[in-house]
Amino acid sequence: MSTPGYTGIAEGLTRVRERITAACTRSGRGPEDVRLVAACKTFDGDAVREAIACGQMAFGENYVQEAKAKWPALKADHPDTELHLIGPLQSNKAREAVALFDVIHSLDRPSLAKALSRQCEIQERHPVVFVQVNIGGEPQKSGVLPQDTDEFIEACRHLYGLNVTGLMCIPPAGEPSEPHFDLLAKIAARSGLTELSMGMSGDYAAAIEHGATYVRVGSAIFGNRSYPPRDQ
Repeated sequence: MSTPGYTGIAEGLTRVRERITAACTRSGRGPEDVRLVAACKTFDGDAVREAIACGQMAFGENYVQEAKAKWPALKADHPDTELHLIGPLQSNKAREAVALFDVIHSLDRPSLAKALSRQCEIQERHPVVFVQVNIGGEPQKSGVLPQDTDEFIEACRHLYGLNVTGLMCIPPAGEPSEPHFDLLAKIAARSGLTELSMGMSGDYAAAIEHGATYVRVGSAIFGNRSYPPRDQ
């Protein structure tokens, strides 16, 4: 199924960049203050290459296995690209995640912090890490609860030695995003963190106006996703 009004990756990137610039202008910021991460889950290497040809260099994947299949060839041809893990991470995938990703947005529990710390030491590779905050306290979602975030950040820094630079959140569906963005910014400021990964295709402009430094945008760039049938 095609996205209504969607005319291709180049046009999608142009529109997203224009909206980023407009949101930055409204909030008194420069476009260089916001990093666009193109969420390419389920899209193949050709789609990524088309985006790279349009100047997009930061990409987000949700799953380690998909990234492992897609990105070695892309990185070989385009070593300056930056790969972000924006989906949940199992502790037993920490070795592959540290090897593959430049930025990990979904650190959400002590067992994962310990696994990442060990792999960073073994591989002598230190991805940038964001702590994922369950900003709406939703039981079905991953993330550290807001009231537990300060203590968790301290542990990640001083007990596990991780390169924590910011926070990530996904606001509850069906609720205004802005109060959740504001809360994430306050939590980050308490811990001296300057990076905020918040905002997706439906709310990235609002996220920028509330302090986002990274926005994760997929369908507005690549169109609707086609998921393979289950049990195949």
